[in-house]
Formats: sequence, C-alpha cells, structure tokens
Amino acid sequence: MATVVLVGTLDTKGEEYAWLRERLREYGSEVLLVDTGILPPPAHAPAADVPADVVARAAGHDLARLRAVGDRGAAVTAMAQGLSRIVVDLYRKGKLHAVLAAAGSGGSAIAAQAMRALPIGVPKVLVSTMAGGDVAPYVDSSDLTMMYSVVDISGLNSVSCQVLGNAAAAAAGMARRHERNHDESAGRGRPVVAATMFGVTTPAVDTARARLAELGYEVLVFHATGAGGRAVEKLARDGMLDGVLDLTTTELADELVGGVLSAGPSRLTAAGAMGIPQVVAPGALDMVNFGPVATVPERFTERHLLVHNATVTLMRTTAPEMADLGTVMGRKLRTARGPAEVFWPLRGVSAVDVADGPFEHPEANRAGLDALRAAVRGGEVRVHELDAHVNDPSFAVAMADRLHQLITEDARRATP
Repeated sequence: MATVVLVGTLDTKGEEYAWLRERLREYGSEVLLVDTGILPPPAHAPAADVPADVVARAAGHDLARLRAVGDRGAAVTAMAQGLSRIVVDLYRKGKLHAVLAAAGSGGSAIAAQAMRALPIGVPKVLVSTMAGGDVAPYVDSSDLTMMYSVVDISGLNSVSCQVLGNAAAAAAGMARRHERNHDESAGRGRPVVAATMFGVTTPAVDTARARLAELGYEVLVFHATGAGGRAVEKLARDGMLDGVLDLTTTELADELVGGVLSAGPSRLTAAGAMGIPQVVAPGALDMVNFGPVATVPERFTERHLLVHNATVTLMRTTAPEMADLGTVMGRKLRTARGPAEVFWPLRGVSAVDVADGPFEHPEANRAGLDALRAAVRGGEVRVHELDAHVNDPSFAVAMADRLHQLITEDARRATP
C-alpha cells in the first residue's frame, strides 16, 4: 500500500492533521505522521509516528533547547533541516510515496524545504495560506504542487474541509501512481539528456534535440530563465541525467552582472560534480535580462539595450563582462569529475548577435573565448572553435554528436 508522509505542526494544527490522516486512510493510503511543531502538542492532537524531538535531532538540535531559547526563526530553520533529512531517508528506504502538508507561513517554509529535497517526480502537495501570492520561494525549481487554503488553516469548516479533502485525495492518488511506477526511471529504455534553451537559441536546440532523438536519447528541454537552470542542476544532482547539452548558458550573465534571470552561483556545477558528460556553449551570453525597459536599473540606462518585448529588455554584455564570463565558465568546468567540453561559435552566440544585428560584437565574444581558454589551460576541458553561428544546424549537430560520443565512451568505461 502506498504511504503518504503527512508533515505538519501538531502544536497548532492537531485537529486538522487528525482529520487529514483519516481522509488519507479512507482513500487507501498508509499514513506516516511527522510532527514539525516547536511547542508540545495539546492533549487532543494525534500521536505522531515521528515526534518533533526526533525531527530536531535529525538536524543536530535538541528540541528542549530550541524551546528554551525562544528564537522562532532558528527553530523553523532547524526543523526544516531535520525534516528534509527524514523525508529523504524515508524515500530512499521505499517508505515514502508522497508528501502532504497544510500550513501557514512558518509551516510552509518547513514543509517546502523538505519537499524540495526530494527528487523530481516524488509527489509533493502543500496546502498553504501563502499560495495566493508569489510561490517562487516555496516551489523554486521543484515539482511541488501548492494549493491555496482560501481560509486560514485554523479549525475545520465547510471551506477548509473541501480544500483539505481535495488535497488528501490528490496526495493519495499521486502516491498510488508513484508506488506503481517508482521503477520507471531505473528501467527506462532511453538515456536522458538535458538541453538548455532561450528564444534566441531555439533553432540550435531544436536541431540538436532532433539529432539526439535520432541517436536514441530522450531530450528534456529547459528554458534558461533561472528556474530552468536550477532544474537542470537539480536533475543532475538527483542522478536523473545521462548527459547535459548546455547550449544556453545565459543565466551566468545574469548572475555576474545583476539581471533578473540568474540561476544562482551553483549554475554549471552539478553535472561536473556528478561526473555526467556535458557539452557546453556560450548561447545567449551576449545578453543580460531585465523586465520592462522602465525597470532597468539606473546604472545601466546608458548601456546598449534592446527591447525584446513589452516585458523583457536585453542588455548587451561588454568585452570585460564576456571575459569574466569566460573565466567563470572555465573555472567551473575545470572542476568537473566527468568529461566536459565547450563548443564556441565564432559567428555569434544568439539570434540577435549576427552580422549587422543589434548585439553584434565580435570583440566581446573573442574576449570571452580567450578568457575561457586561459581558465582551462592545463586541464582536461577541451574547447572547440567552430566557424559557425550558434543557430547554424552544423553547430548544433556537432554538439549533439560530440555529447553522444562522450556518453558512449563514459558508459563503456563504467562497464566492468
């Protein structure tokens, strides 16, 4: 029978969690109740299968001390860390097929952090009072499902019972499906490759995807808008990828210069850390992304700007910035434990970086390439210069074919 791990603060929401546990059982699920509350639960609260002191200990903390100190922020952080370790351990032992929580802001922060620690594909349902606003801090790049609670999670009533009942039914159904199919990824027939894409590199990725499909790969395409890059990094760290075609590394520019689509400082590190073959290109490194033109920071208003559409404004990276990006890319790739190669197109890195195009700047691109070569000198990262534009079919096919070779060679080395 599929198991739903029900996580929440029993010190404040015992009635709701007792009700949820009964609904889950009615829907055919085993239930494992985990208490993440800081204070002692009231007498009427359901008994937890994993008490709060166990959650605190999992993070190296003593619950009594957390209570005595009275720092709510520190306590929430500790319980989130402990819960993350507990749910990951349960999942690895095959004792978790879905996670369900219902919470306010503090409980949502605890539950969401633990849910994000689980691999993509593990069902995660969070009913939250915070789901009516910006949910990015909770969801990030995970497949977490959030439901707005409509009313506060404070007692049972005609509205909360409908919302919580739907959440319980969803979690139970997801858990059953996951239990039946949890071996899908392990037994998949085709190797999986992640590819990164932007509108200005779409032709290249479409061509590469078609070529990789011909070679027998399943290709997952990610929009390089920050969350997309983080998703690629997470899938790589979760061991769900056989290779990465990182054709569009534009998020590095936003991280360096201060654009709105940064994927964070760990971008371009997971595949290397996991030893996964990767072929990388400077796709769309010619641009930093901002919102509507009126939102571009004042310090950049004299820069070379291009209004891409009503909601997106692009700023051309300068030669010094491209040099910095080449250095960043090279240093990250030098740490890779698996094969890593760079394909650099000499005729432009995006659809707007073309001859007589708005972002044409060959000197800046050359500065990036020279800095990249300097950063990888003496290491094992190979850099290929191609007399092509990033969106030329020949460039995309060359990247795809080389990734196929690296994956094949890597698999051969791993075979006893």
